[in-house]
Amino acid sequence: MGRQVAIVSAGFTEHASKRSDVNMPELISEAIEDCLKKVPSISFEDIDAYVNGNMPAFEGANIPELWMTDWMGARNKPLMRVTTGGTTGGTVAIAGYYSVAAGLPGIDTVLAIGFEQQSQGNTATGLASVAYGEITVYNTLGITYERLTRILSAGAAIGVASYQATNYMHKSKITEEDLARVVVQNRRNAAKTWWAHLKMPDLTIEQVLDTPYISYPLRYGMVCPASDGACAVLFTTEEKAKNMCDIPVYVNGVSSIAHETAVLGYNCSGSGQIDPSEQLGAMKSAELAYGQAGISFPRKEIDYAEVYSPFPNQELMWVEKLGLFEETTAPQMYENGITSLKGELPICCSGGVNSTNAIGASALERPAEAALQIMGKASNQVPKTVHTAIGHGWGGSLNLCTMMVMSDEPQRKWR
Repeated sequence: MGRQVAIVSAGFTEHASKRSDVNMPELISEAIEDCLKKVPSISFEDIDAYVNGNMPAFEGANIPELWMTDWMGARNKPLMRVTTGGTTGGTVAIAGYYSVAAGLPGIDTVLAIGFEQQSQGNTATGLASVAYGEITVYNTLGITYERLTRILSAGAAIGVASYQATNYMHKSKITEEDLARVVVQNRRNAAKTWWAHLKMPDLTIEQVLDTPYISYPLRYGMVCPASDGACAVLFTTEEKAKNMCDIPVYVNGVSSIAHETAVLGYNCSGSGQIDPSEQLGAMKSAELAYGQAGISFPRKEIDYAEVYSPFPNQELMWVEKLGLFEETTAPQMYENGITSLKGELPICCSGGVNSTNAIGASALERPAEAALQIMGKASNQVPKTVHTAIGHGWGGSLNLCTMMVMSDEPQRKWR
């Protein structure tokens, strides 16, 4: 099944609505610098290959990796670019993992970089360009404009998320206050994370509920920001990792699962037409990654989790779908403090995507932050020792989930 792979470092940039002080190459170089300074024995000469990812349609800059090759130290070295929507960073992480695990000649150490500078373009236009390809295909099949309008009525990410929220609220019998509680926990955590975007140390549930609706039940104060930022993660072999850092973080399971073909889905019945809170992809990705890592009881065996949740209802969904809590019980866990920094199972102590969303970096920042928690080097470090942690991503055409299971010990049970 390939070589054992380890993470030895992770770095970030400061995130903001507009990083007008840097261009894209300068932005990613900040993350790389922060990553490499934590492993002083490693220089650009020691990096064998690169994986790079963002959403080019959002900024309107195609093949940006050619522009930033020298800034990454990647000249004359293997470089791969991947793009899978919101999960881009998760796919970048998995590609970095497999680049090392494959045992290709001369490739032992790989730098994975995810970034987004959304202020340079228009994300809404970029999303529309993705959907346009599907619309034209269905037109050739004789589907009327009226029917296409109904099919596309999901309303992009916020529309689908609001459908998820109402479905989940109906199943779990929760209120908007439960959603606001998740936001408060995230934004307060972000205040202790140096690279996070929305830092609100004194935010209250009442303040969140006092903001206007965007799409019921999601209010303005509940949704993620549009951020500029980057993240870099260094992968290497088990043998080399031991000489690079004090606590290597071993990648013991990875997965990438999609449960629909695209937004429109099978026979024109996609994410906006089914129960969007079902998320079979999340459950299947967890099942696969846990199986590889030898985890049978995630609630007992996982010490920390970073889940991809731009909207608070999603965080409640994910922690249940990923097996961390029983169905419909997550709201109670948040209310009781189980998921807080000092709780039994801390969730998103970085502030999560709800506080910082540079799309190409967001799903890479989940395993990056989880790895730093295991190393004991996170900005908002949990007080207990973290042995096993997970990093989760969500996106694609609203249908894709990525997972990475990490530990301070290698796992060979599944080999």
